Amino acid sequence: MRAGSLSRSITLQRCSLETKGPTGAVTPVWSNFATGVRAERIDERADEATRTFGEAEKITITFRVRYIGNLTTADRVIYEGAVFDLVGITEIGRRRGLELRCERART
Repeated sequence: MRAGSLSRSITLQRCSLETKGPTGAVTPVWSNFATGVRAERIDERADEATRTFGEAEKITITFRVRYIGNLTTADRVIYEGAVFDLVGITEIGRRRGLELRCERART
């Protein structure tokens, strides 16, 4: 993985705890566990997808980063102020890097 291709900066977040509101709704509390991670944006797509509430646009992005241990699909990515859920993680080589497939989180 060439350092020159890692031209983007992302933040990785992990759900640190869940709080229960007065209405009984459970809300996750996210905390940063890796900031300023250098990444290469490989692919970005916007597709129309049929959801239960009608049609919606689904934005997916794939990033390549240097290897980060204990990263799971329960974590999420912040890129240019937008929140993306991790939907797939593929190891590149033997602990050389990771390919992160992300989907724009619904708010």
